[in-house]
Amino acid sequence: MTRHLQGSLFDQTDEVGLGPLDGLRRTHLGSGAWIDLLPGWLSGADALFERLAAEVPWRAERREMYERVVDVPRLLAFYGAGDPLPDPLLTEARDALSAHYAEELGEPFTTAGLCHYRDGRDSVAWHGDRIGRGARQDTMVAILSVGAPRDLLLRPAGGGGRTVRRPLGHGDLIVMGGSCQRTWEHCIPKSTRAAGPRISVQFRPQGVR
Repeated sequence: MTRHLQGSLFDQTDEVGLGPLDGLRRTHLGSGAWIDLLPGWLSGADALFERLAAEVPWRAERREMYERVVDVPRLLAFYGAGDPLPDPLLTEARDALSAHYAEELGEPFTTAGLCHYRDGRDSVAWHGDRIGRGARQDTMVAILSVGAPRDLLLRPAGGGGRTVRRPLGHGDLIVMGGSCQRTWEHCIPKSTRAAGPRISVQFRPQGVR
C-alpha cells in the first residue's frame, strides 16, 4: 500500500514551477567526479508528486538475483527519446537542464526514468549508470526528487573510501557529472525510520542507463 505524502512545511503552494539554475553548487568528489546540488529547485513539488503518483503508468518488475527471482523494491516507469513525458513540468525541466549543461555535456538529456519509492522498504542497490556513453566516457545524470526526502549515498566504485550522503525530496535537484558514473556508485538504501513516499525523475542522454 502506498503511504500518504506528508507535505513540506516549506512548500505550501500548488503553483508548480522551476526556479533558476544559477543557485547550483558543485562538490568535487575526486577522480574527476562531481555533483551539483540545488535544494528546492521546484516549487509546488508536493502537488507534482500527487499528479505523478496518480497518473504515471507505474509497473512492478521482478528480476533474477542470487539464483532466485525477486520483486524489484520500487515501482518504475521509463520514457525514451521522443516519448511525451507525463507532465509538462518534466519537459520544461529536461529542456532547462539540457540548455544549462550544453557545453559540458555536449548533447541533450533525452530520456526520463521514474522511480516510485513507496516507503522505507523500497530502495535501489549500489550502481553506476554505465550502459551506453557512461561506459566509455564522462556523462551526466540529473535527478529531480519530489515527495518525502530519502538519502542518496555515493561512494567510490567497488566500495571503500568515504561515503557522501545527500537527502533529496520536495523539489531538490542533484546532477552527477564528470566521471561520476564510472568512478563512483550511488544508491538509495532502505530506511527503518518513518519514510513517506518519494518519486525520483532521472534525466539521461540517449543510450545511457
